[in-house]
This record gives sequence, C-alpha cells and structure tokens, in this order.
Amino acid sequence: MKIYLPLDSAAVALGADEIAHALHAHAKAKGVDLTIIRNGSRGMVWLEPLAEVETPTGRMAFGPMALADVPALFGDLAAHPKALGLTDDLPWMKAQTRLTFARVGVIDPLSLADYRAHGGLKGLERALGMAQADMVAEVTNSGLRGRGGAGFPTGIKWKTVSEAKADRKYIVCNADEGDSATFADRMLMEGDPFTLIEGMAIAGLACGATKGFVYIRSEYPVAIEVMQKAVEIARAEGVLGAKVMGKGPAFDMEIRVGAGAYVCGEETSLLNSLEGKRGVVRAKPPLPALQGFMGKPTVVNNVISLASVPVIFEKGAAHYKDFGLGRSRGTIPLQIAGNVKYGGLYEIAFGLTLGEIVDKIGGGTASGRPVKAVQVGGPLGAYFPRALFDTPFGYEEFAGKDGLIGHAGLTVFDDTADMLGMARFAMEFCAIESCGKCTPCRIGAVRGVETLDRLGRGDASALPILTDLCNTMKAGSLCALGGFTPYPVMSALTHFPDDFSTQKEAAE
Repeated sequence: MKIYLPLDSAAVALGADEIAHALHAHAKAKGVDLTIIRNGSRGMVWLEPLAEVETPTGRMAFGPMALADVPALFGDLAAHPKALGLTDDLPWMKAQTRLTFARVGVIDPLSLADYRAHGGLKGLERALGMAQADMVAEVTNSGLRGRGGAGFPTGIKWKTVSEAKADRKYIVCNADEGDSATFADRMLMEGDPFTLIEGMAIAGLACGATKGFVYIRSEYPVAIEVMQKAVEIARAEGVLGAKVMGKGPAFDMEIRVGAGAYVCGEETSLLNSLEGKRGVVRAKPPLPALQGFMGKPTVVNNVISLASVPVIFEKGAAHYKDFGLGRSRGTIPLQIAGNVKYGGLYEIAFGLTLGEIVDKIGGGTASGRPVKAVQVGGPLGAYFPRALFDTPFGYEEFAGKDGLIGHAGLTVFDDTADMLGMARFAMEFCAIESCGKCTPCRIGAVRGVETLDRLGRGDASALPILTDLCNTMKAGSLCALGGFTPYPVMSALTHFPDDFSTQKEAAE
C-alpha cells in the first residue's frame, strides 16, 4: 500500500506528521506493508492534511485528515468519510494550468529518478546543446518576467550579465519570501526542489556563471532542509559540479540562510546580507547585473522565475508565451489567503479577472459575509474594492488601477474589516521593517503612523499631511519598501472613505 502525505509546512502545521505516525502504527498493527511518500502540497490548503492513496485507477484524495480518519484508510476506500475522489479530477486541480508547479505534490521531492520520470532535466539537456546567446533569446522570447514583484523582463537581466566581462559571475535566487499571503516559493522548494536547481543551472550556462546561491529566510526550516539535501543529491549525481550533467561547463550552488529581515527581499539588501554585511539597500547604479555579489555581474531572480525556466526550455518559448495576456505571459501561481473559503495555491495563465479569482476560485469569504476588499501584492499592495473586480490579472492592468501584482499574493477581507486600521498596519509595518538607509522611508513611515492616528481621532487636517507624506515616500525611497507603502494607504483612503468618517464619528 502506498500513501502520499505532504511534508509541506502548511500540512505539517495542520497535523500531517501526526497522521504519518498514526498510519505507520495502524499498518503495523494490521500487518499491512505500507510505504508513505512525503510529497509536496497540491495547494489545496483547506484540505490539508491531504492523504492520497495509490489505486489502480489513480491517486485517491482524502482530506482534511484527522487522526480518527486513519483506520478507515485500510478498509473500503470508497466508503471513507473523507473520500474526495481521484485527485486529478478535483475541480481545483482540473481547472489549473500547471507548468511551474506540474510536479509539486506529484513526485517524491528528493527522488531524482522520480523527477526525471516526470520530465525533469529535459530542459537542461536541451540547454546544453545551445549557444549562450540562443539560451538568453529563448528566455527573452518566452516573455518571462520577474515573479518576485517587479515584473522586470528576465531575458534582459540575463542578457546584461551574459554580455558583461568579468572573471566570475553569479546566479542568486531570492527565496526570502517575506510578503504576507505568499507561499509559492516555499511550496516549490519543499515540493519540487530539483526544478529550482535545474533552472539555476540553465541560468548559469546562459550567463557564464559558475556559482549559484539560494538565499532562504530562516523561517522556512523545511524548505532549507529539502533544498540542502537536493543540492547534495544533484551534486552526487553529476547534475551539478565540475561538469553540468557530465557535459557542460562547471556550475555549483549552495544554500544560504537569512535572519528574517523583510528588507532583505530587496535584491541589493539581499546581496549585502549574502556578503555578510548589514542588510541595507544599495543605491543604483551600479546595477547588480553589472556589480552584484562581491562586485561581480550577478543575476538575481525569484524562486518562481527560475523554476519557470525548465519548462520554457523543455517545451519551447512559444509554448510558454502562448499563455497570458498583453505583456504578462505564461502562468502565475496565485496565492489566495485571508478570510477566504478556499485558500491555497492555484496556477493559472494571466488574464482572469480579480473577481473570478476571489469569487470562483477562492469561493468568497470563509465567514460567509460579503467581500469588502482584496489586497494584492503583499503587505504593501493596494486594497482593491469590488468596484475594481473586473481588473484582469496582469502587470500593466493592475498598474493602471494604481495597484501591483507583486508576488501574486491575495489577502481577502470581509465587510467587517476596518480599512483605516489596515492602512495603519501597512504604514507601521514599513516603519518597523525599514532598514533606515533613506530618509523618506525611515522618517516618513513613523510620521505616517502618527498622522493616521490623528485621522483616527477625527483630525481632518491630517489628511493633506498624509497625502504629502505618501508622495514623498513614493518618490524618494531607494527601494520598494518605502516606495510601495503609499499603495495600501492611499487605496484605503480612496476606496473606503466611510471607514475614515466612521472612525471620526466614533471619536467625537
């Protein structure tokens, strides 16, 4: 008997380890030969822990599992109270376009043989037969843009590093996933680490880099452990090392752990931390692509950006670019959280409207109350009201409504949410997490909290001061932290004015 049970952090937090122990104990008592594969999560967080039993017709899903549900897995599966049917036939899975996450939840994360059996390393093998310029062109033609927030074209960054003259070059993966409602990086690293390794190796070949680093936040112990083991396996099997796949030039990599500073998600702060320095932003120019890690040309890409590369090389740039809309090509892993009925990860092509994502995929609020707002892009993203739910999910489309996609995390709020309080939270978050390098962020965020408190007490004269503060922060901050803080504050003021007037009346 074979059962798949996630080692994913969300599943573990909901009791997956305890379920695994109970499965082993019950199988021993029943004399059943049981194999448990600790896989990644399928992304249906509301169903975790999700157990999948291998059957002649496919893997059957059961969840959310509790300890009391374990014995019934050794009986009539169809009669099990948590039986959901074949995993691949579940509506959540069938409607997705899984490219980057195609193997997550399907394979044993630390089995290179399993990875190969599901198409792994085909992209790297193709890349080994291509010239550097052709590899860069493949990424450029795919339309892939940075999935970490900025949406910068990946091919342009690779081209700059590839053409730079230097004795050493580096590939740095930004896995410091600090935004609220984001967990795609963690899920990918925990569930399919070899995809990230393959993507980084291709980037190294394309840019002439011989060394890579994955910078992971310390709050991700499972991802750190899985990635470290995967790198060791890849090196032992000849995927990494003196000759990539035993054929190409040298490329090796290592895992580095950050201390948890939010600002280290900004690429230059990350590079400072990686060098053993204080995590503060660097002024640009010079760009990291020319003077990055240790002053050498460096590609800094997000986990999902690099993990999307293998499928581009396996299936071709045209295949990947065929998904999406406008300048937003390919697929995007939506991370749906907050007060939502169906929270989790859902990979789909760009183009669905925000309303379709929240109402159809997310199922509305978990509380059953009306959706009031959705914050898209992390703690510094704008709050979108239902009036903007017709906005297509794309970089330019969101920017046109004074929003940002960022890391594609969505936090849902129902009609009980206090938007003045949420705006204050965003400003206070910036004040706490600011590295202190530039005045607009260091001083502006603190003054912003004070000014929002004045508004909460009914002081209308604070409104123009707050507007001026936000404009100053947006224009003068060296990094995204201070520059994006105005988005949640001003969107709350613009779209939910009643919340501010209610606070004023309460104060009076």
